Amino acid sequence: MASEEELFANIDALLAEEPQLPPPAERARLREAAGITQARLAQALKSTTQTVKNWENGRSEPKPPRLEAYKRLLDGWAAKYPAHGSPAAVPAPVAAPPQPVVPQTYTGPAATEPAEAVAPAQAPATPAAAERPARPVATSRRPAVKKAAKPVTDLRFPHGPLAVLDGDGSAYGVDGIVLDCPATTVPELVEWTLKESGLGAAKLNRYGKDSDPLIVLTAAAAVKLGLPERLEGHEQRRSLRLPQDHPVVKQVAKAKWQLTQRGFGPWARIYRKAQGRERQCVQLAILSWDALDERSWPGVAEMEPAGIARVLGVYAQRVITPRGSTAVSGLELMTALRPPTKAVRDPGTGNWVPGYNAGSLGMEPMDPAPPEATPEHPVVVNSGWTGGFLNEEAYQWVRSVDTLTDEECTLPFTVGLDLNTAFLAAASRLVVGLSAPDHFHGPKFNPKIPGSWLVDLSHIKLDPRLPSPFTPDGSRPTVPAWYQTHTVAYAQELGYDVHPVEAYLRRETGAYLDPWHDRLKTAYVDTLADLGVTKDLTDTEFLAAMERHKQADPALAAVLTAIKATVKGGVGKLRERPQGRHYREGETWPALQRPTWRPDIRAAVISKARVNMHRKLNNMAKMTGLYPLAVLSDCVVYPSPGESPLDFLPYAASGKPQPGGFRLGPTPGLAKLEGVQSMLWAVDLMEKGLNPARHIKGGDAVLDEGE
Repeated sequence: MASEEELFANIDALLAEEPQLPPPAERARLREAAGITQARLAQALKSTTQTVKNWENGRSEPKPPRLEAYKRLLDGWAAKYPAHGSPAAVPAPVAAPPQPVVPQTYTGPAATEPAEAVAPAQAPATPAAAERPARPVATSRRPAVKKAAKPVTDLRFPHGPLAVLDGDGSAYGVDGIVLDCPATTVPELVEWTLKESGLGAAKLNRYGKDSDPLIVLTAAAAVKLGLPERLEGHEQRRSLRLPQDHPVVKQVAKAKWQLTQRGFGPWARIYRKAQGRERQCVQLAILSWDALDERSWPGVAEMEPAGIARVLGVYAQRVITPRGSTAVSGLELMTALRPPTKAVRDPGTGNWVPGYNAGSLGMEPMDPAPPEATPEHPVVVNSGWTGGFLNEEAYQWVRSVDTLTDEECTLPFTVGLDLNTAFLAAASRLVVGLSAPDHFHGPKFNPKIPGSWLVDLSHIKLDPRLPSPFTPDGSRPTVPAWYQTHTVAYAQELGYDVHPVEAYLRRETGAYLDPWHDRLKTAYVDTLADLGVTKDLTDTEFLAAMERHKQADPALAAVLTAIKATVKGGVGKLRERPQGRHYREGETWPALQRPTWRPDIRAAVISKARVNMHRKLNNMAKMTGLYPLAVLSDCVVYPSPGESPLDFLPYAASGKPQPGGFRLGPTPGLAKLEGVQSMLWAVDLMEKGLNPARHIKGGDAVLDEGE
């Protein structure tokens, strides 16, 4: 006979087991008796409709914490709606703890923060109470934060654009949604994502395509799916790929899925060829393989899965669902907003067929003019071109120590002014070429035609205390050279005659980057506003807000950094150079197959940004008599009597900033305080031939052309 200790141990083991649910058929009966749909129950439990179906047909069981919440709901329904022939539950003489309420009308997740789990319905105390509709339950105890209106959720994608999958099968989405993912292999994950997850995002243009769902894998999730926790090799980790004979790659192929030419790397795209209008594609990002570059996503990879989902979700909603590095996403955003084709009716057959979408770059890649290409480009190598190249790059200039005055040397501070997303501001209303270049000899200069001009600007002599607007290093040109239209037009603006010798010009033009600029500007300004930096602040308040904005919300600060990296990376990607040690000069490289490989558009953006910078420098000198010490990209360093830009920026008697110079503010193109250093420190750097702006900015990359 068993002892008392053994019996008690067995009873304790039973008590420790997970709560038991009624049979699947009874679960469905109770839900239907309560008049609740599967979709509504899924919303309340932060799950998917397919998952609820699986629970009710016995294919799967819920896991904690949904298990406890689901059982509580079923127990409440069982007391309220007993099975036929079973007595109804008699209320206890003492008041039981109230059961949470399921809203009669689901109002959706909170727009500004993750919502708490919505719990089951309360049994009515009286028959009359059962007739009254339940009121929605507040899902957050935190005070409401004023936010911009959230876009209407697409019913096809109820759970947002992406999810972060952890090793326990929990997939964390936007707005606090947590989904159950039963997948144990990559093919199963792809199937679940497309059929059950409810993930994805609507197209950004009526002629475009919906964004593919993104699944971000934590290290634990990657290992669970059979992937190595880390990729190791001699190359950078983000350039590594799984070998073709890896078991996971074989699984993908066996399930009749395909990988893009990029293979199975940190950003893997798995797809099947579209059947009709149905697109089947899932994007994976593997955190432990350095999918999120620390420079573009500071601190994000170390966050909890829910935090990562929040950061990437805000970026996806305001910019685009990430499809690779921020540079890749910046380029993809251009195409998403300006799709290359639209449906047109074939007059011969009457059928709808793809046709050119006006204002886009079209479907086919376009060879650049020789001076617009890079030295290794086939256009240059095969033609033997020796006529020189465009050198439209951002400023990297330091002023000669010999031009410093005694008064400047006695000033105690240097102040760095950084223009907010200067290259984004330059993209606004920028007219670029849409057609192939045509070659002209001895053309008359026209500032309205985008292209490349061979011009001699060596006769133009400007103040040596300012960088030349015609060269990236600020030196005066000495020979004829190729310049983009904006650079030549600025020479005219300064009052000099220009007589081009040759030109490569484009007949079809358009403001291709306008929607790209508008979306990124809105994303940047809105994210800054969420961090407390708004347009209505005074200059003093603006500087104070910029000092603390990164500490206000590190997650949103990471989104802001990613938006800025998207601008620079997207522009740089327009002239992506060959990558990999196996490349040989004269060969093509994958980037050349894109219609968006357009070095002339990159040159136009940088030329306009550099000209804008020089115009402000020139106006500042006229208004204040101040000259910069150095310029790096979009940062300029000035000597100052105080540690704030308010000590030297030009203001009118009314207190308003003088037009034409640098102005403080959160809008792209306006300035913010970048750093403060001593004047002696800056002079010491200049004597050593170093750029103070580079040291203030910490070696900020100029325009990333890489992956």
